[in-house]
Amino acid sequence: MRLSRRAEDYLRIIYEIKKEKGYVRIKDVAVALGVRPPSVTEMMQRLSERKLVSYEKRAFISLTEDGEKIAKNVKDRHSALIGLLEITGVPEEVARRDAHKIEHVISIETIEYIKKFVNKHKS
Repeated sequence: MRLSRRAEDYLRIIYEIKKEKGYVRIKDVAVALGVRPPSVTEMMQRLSERKLVSYEKRAFISLTEDGEKIAKNVKDRHSALIGLLEITGVPEEVARRDAHKIEHVISIETIEYIKKFVNKHKS
């Protein structure tokens, strides 16, 4: 299933907020992404149509099984890239910003090598 960068970002943010708070609201996602709540609602409707989130108006947001798989994958790529950039001395904020850009275009094969490298050098 091919998703836009924006859709992947939403899934990752939902996943991260759920891990942190235990629940996810439209407002939480809006704040995390720096967008307005109506933008989040619109994306939730799209992701719901694709069966990646469960969402009803004025209710909590949750990831479906497929949505969670994608979110974990995006989070994994994001974390591996941040780790790699930080190992090379890139400041944390710059590493996060750049990882966010790279995570959407890098191949699965390259990410696997980066994960191995980061795990080896962070120990």
